[in-house]
Amino acid sequence: MKDGRDNAAFEARLKAAEQAAKSERPETAQKQAGSAQRAIELAMRLGVEMVAAMVIAVVIGWGLDKLFHTKPWFMILMVPVGLVAGVRNLLRAMG
Repeated sequence: MKDGRDNAAFEARLKAAEQAAKSERPETAQKQAGSAQRAIELAMRLGVEMVAAMVIAVVIGWGLDKLFHTKPWFMILMVPVGLVAGVRNLLRAMG
């Protein structure tokens, strides 16, 4: 008889634990998925910010080289400017 009561008590505790785990899992999983998605979005944004700043700087340098017939010099000069602008945008996006 004791086994019957222990077994029934165990089954009741097991069902309660399973229900509690089911109710906790979706929230935890959603929080983790939301956090991971925000991290991915931030990483993508930072990458785009950096590439866009570099591309814009190189295009401006190329245009100035065409305008003044100084072939690579303005483009070479604009690469560090684009790098600084990209890092500045990264710091602004992160903060």
